[in-house]
Amino acid sequence: MVPLFPIMIAMTLLIIILQVRSMSAMVMVFMTAPLGLVGVVPTLLLFNQPFGINALVGLIALSGILMRNTLILIGQIHHNEQEGLEPYHAVIEATVQRSRPVLLTAMAAILAFIPLTHSVFWGTLAYTLIGGTLGGTIITLVFLPAMYAIWFRIKSPTATLPTENHSTSEGLKNV
Repeated sequence: MVPLFPIMIAMTLLIIILQVRSMSAMVMVFMTAPLGLVGVVPTLLLFNQPFGINALVGLIALSGILMRNTLILIGQIHHNEQEGLEPYHAVIEATVQRSRPVLLTAMAAILAFIPLTHSVFWGTLAYTLIGGTLGGTIITLVFLPAMYAIWFRIKSPTATLPTENHSTSEGLKNV
């Protein structure tokens, strides 16, 4: 029997590499996948839900949601850089421009899963997706721009002040 999980991971990596055209960006996209656990664990504990197979299926779906958010932000950063923005400003503008669509999409998904919370079978999956999407999306919007700036060594443009020559002889001439 052929193990499908490694094939699935390899195909996912290949698709992401084709989308972002960069190994570094692909690694960055994959690094945001586990951020949803920050929201999943407290949600399952708060609502006294078991961490079973449905929660694991929810985690797989959640990783896709969070990686999609990351792809949207990275795509906007690349677009801003192609438009001529400095890398620092491209990261900031991409985060500002895409925060609302990412948050609205996350809220739509969260609201869509609320009716499933009453299901005996799908309840755990719904709670996993609700908590993970809420926590993971917010953390992704903060974590990704910082990680992108660190990863690609993007520095803040520093304002240079005009330097004045304050030698003693010139100071006396102006008085």
